[in-house]
Amino acid sequence: MGDAKEIFLGLGGEERQSLNLKRANRHGLIAGATGTGKTVTLQGLAESFSANGVPVFVADVKGDLAGISMAGSSTFKHADKLEERAKELGMEDYAYSDNPAIFWDLYGKQGHPIRTTITEMGPLLLARLMDLNNTQEGVLNIVFRFADEEGLLLLNLEDLQSMLAYTAENAKELSAKYGNVSKASVGAIQRQLLQLDSQGAGQFFGEPALEIDDFLKCDDQGRGYINVLAADQLMRSPKLYATFLLWLLAELFETLPEVGDPEKPKLVFFFDEAHLLFEDAPKALEDKIEQVVRLIRSKGVGVYFVTQNPVDIPEDVAGQLGNRVQHALRAFTPRDKKAIKAAADTFRINPELDVEEAITELRVGEALVSTLLEDGAPSIVQRTLIKPPRSRLGPVTAKERAIIQSISPYDGKYDEEIDRASAEEVLAQKVIDATETAKEVQEKGEEEVRKKPRKTKSMWEKALSRGSKVAMGSAASIAASTMLGKKSRANPVRSGVTSVVGSIATDLAGPVAGRFVRNLIGGLMR
Repeated sequence: MGDAKEIFLGLGGEERQSLNLKRANRHGLIAGATGTGKTVTLQGLAESFSANGVPVFVADVKGDLAGISMAGSSTFKHADKLEERAKELGMEDYAYSDNPAIFWDLYGKQGHPIRTTITEMGPLLLARLMDLNNTQEGVLNIVFRFADEEGLLLLNLEDLQSMLAYTAENAKELSAKYGNVSKASVGAIQRQLLQLDSQGAGQFFGEPALEIDDFLKCDDQGRGYINVLAADQLMRSPKLYATFLLWLLAELFETLPEVGDPEKPKLVFFFDEAHLLFEDAPKALEDKIEQVVRLIRSKGVGVYFVTQNPVDIPEDVAGQLGNRVQHALRAFTPRDKKAIKAAADTFRINPELDVEEAITELRVGEALVSTLLEDGAPSIVQRTLIKPPRSRLGPVTAKERAIIQSISPYDGKYDEEIDRASAEEVLAQKVIDATETAKEVQEKGEEEVRKKPRKTKSMWEKALSRGSKVAMGSAASIAASTMLGKKSRANPVRSGVTSVVGSIATDLAGPVAGRFVRNLIGGLMR
């Protein structure tokens, strides 16, 4: 493992341009037009962080970053250019090498599945994911509040659908307690939820939920693992991609302790195609993102946004990005010219360099670089030749991916989904119990039925036996995401009981039996 205090980026103005590890948690930006070398810069940075014992998370949007797990080769068609660049930069120790990598995939096809629960995602992010308006978002908040108060676990999309169906049936009662709940709003949420499911989002919600600490590991040589998220398929649902990464940032913020400015980051997070995070985002959400980015550095996490156009990043967020690597931009449109001027204005002035002009003249593999110095001040911007990576530039084969998967430290931990009793099962069982009890009341009378043990006793016992297992869930699963509008996970022992769907019992067995069943099940809640 390297013990350096800085990461070599390249040569600029005949001087070494480096990233101070102690300032690497002050976030950064890698920007530039398509084909200018952003991915190569990102890959070289990720390698260096890993070599210095810093775990990395990166989204593989185009499918080629997975090659970071394999050593480069002199047979690579552009190997001569890489070796020539290394020689030009005086990298006498340049040699091809691999990196410790773990593959992840929301869909579970190209890596370990990543899951979270509906409760952990919270109503704010879900509302954004489903494009809900303010009224619909308010109803969704009521659904979460009711589920939390009744001890119901919302683990997957089926749980949320069941809760929405219950909410629609009991809109009048819930409106009296929580505020207006219209069936039209519930219906709109249900339709959006179906659309979300059709995009494959259902595979993201469930258990076992990701334990954030699993992103913070080093291998037996002290190198930080590079967590590569397969995002080529995920990019077909850009809002899911952006919402997932924002959720991940929020979980890191909640879970990690305050460390101030450590000697090196605990994790570096590369957010590729960063413009997707801010597209159509309401001001309230932008404020939350800015708050997370501003505060997460004190947890030792560095966030690096990777995007084509620097103006894609709102000013309040861009102001938090102290380390900058700006590749070439093209001035084809007025917006392009605005982006060039905006990018130039963010750098500390170099009297010997016309930054605006240089941005349009940069070659592939060349960038304007400014990083934070030891005292926290930005360095003078320099036109810099970026170092070549040591790992493969390009994708891995299916066989190579399978081999990497087989030696993963998390092999078997997340691969099989767990389906424990949650809102869907509890509400369904209540309907069954209510229906059976209503029929017995009609056949034997209320007095006779009251003498029998309650039907839900076994459910209560199951909930008690399950309590210790649930309580041992991940820290990320238990954390309360107040910043994103989430509630803390309810008491797991009570997860097996809730209110009965009384209206169904009423329809099946008449008003008298319906009242009896509601009273009976209501007693279980006390």
